[in-house]
Amino acid sequence: MATTINKQRLLAQVFAAGKKCGVPAPESRPVLEEFIYGLCRENATPQQAERAYRTLCERFFDWNEVRVSSQRELEEAMADLPGADGRAERLIGFLQEVFETKFAFELEDLQKKGLKVAAKQLGRYQAANEYTSSWVTQRSLGGHAIPVDAPTLRCARRLGLVECGPEDGEAARATLEHLVPKAKGALFTDVISTLAEEFCAEEAPNCPACPLAGECATAQESLAVTGPAARSHRPKPR
Repeated sequence: MATTINKQRLLAQVFAAGKKCGVPAPESRPVLEEFIYGLCRENATPQQAERAYRTLCERFFDWNEVRVSSQRELEEAMADLPGADGRAERLIGFLQEVFETKFAFELEDLQKKGLKVAAKQLGRYQAANEYTSSWVTQRSLGGHAIPVDAPTLRCARRLGLVECGPEDGEAARATLEHLVPKAKGALFTDVISTLAEEFCAEEAPNCPACPLAGECATAQESLAVTGPAARSHRPKPR
């Protein structure tokens, strides 16, 4: 089990790896747009989410047009994302709920209600889950939250940043929120997702090429068995 000191050293290496991988600085968006972006971002890389979000903004006139469009049209706009059909259904449902309750497409009033009240109200939307609620809390509401999806949990467990089971995202989130400084929460979220996509695949991770191989116990075990020359030739998704 990694000590707190070791975890802090690991965390410093994670941020250093983010610079090597060219992870861009996080952007700031209005609350409603951040929720939609978070919906795109779960189980996807920053690059994949950015492409899907930009496509939605460019292909449709406004969020009302997105709301009244067919699920198939939204699936095509988010085709690069895994599970595009489910995301499209959630997006339509979310915009419909917002429209029915506010007759507008904005949620900026949540920023004035206090963090706990705002997070609770966000969680009432049927399209919301722990990831999207944590994402908006981190990016728009000024709270300290680490969104944890499957790639984040996988990479954090292999690195030794968390010791919980593969299905215990809530425990992982609590550990990471204690470990990662609030000011670096958004950067951590983007870097860990990029590392998970580029090197730490669920099947056949490319440990020899990973910039964290020297700090990662899982990589060290893998390299001890396969040798440093072994590489995964898993093609990158387009």
